[in-house]
Amino acid sequence: MNRILLVLLLLSTIVFGCVKSSVDPAIQYRAQAAIDDKIISDYLAANTSLKAKRVDTTGVYYIVNDGEGGAGNVLYTSSTQVTVGYTGKILTSGVVFAQTDQFHPTYILGGVIKGWQLGIPQIKPGGKVRLLIPSRYAYGPYAQDSIHLPANSVLDFQIQLYNVTN
Repeated sequence: MNRILLVLLLLSTIVFGCVKSSVDPAIQYRAQAAIDDKIISDYLAANTSLKAKRVDTTGVYYIVNDGEGGAGNVLYTSSTQVTVGYTGKILTSGVVFAQTDQFHPTYILGGVIKGWQLGIPQIKPGGKVRLLIPSRYAYGPYAQDSIHLPANSVLDFQIQLYNVTN
């Protein structure tokens, strides 16, 4: 009797262990995109004083206040280096997860999250931009434990662009 139970247990483990998830990743992606887009549109509807513009058809929104766009002629590429100061918050809770304070790091534009790649070129050196970034243009379904950022977080960045080097 014990052998029969053991065989049945092994067979069920093999059968159920080999079954793939029935949720299509593309469906999951579209569902999360709809959730993110609703979070941002609800936020903007509740904060009507914000003059947000959408970057193309992406779902990333940027806000540049009058007189804060910076100056100069800049051609941004994926190898452009940007020196920035920033504060990153989770849009839904307002919790700050990253902040540079007096330290102004330099990044290669092609090496940062896609939301920054799309948003930073909206300003020139000396400019300030606020970016509302859906999770798909940030860290997606991957939690960032080192900065206490949950998976699928919609982000709100305040960025000051200090320098641009090509």
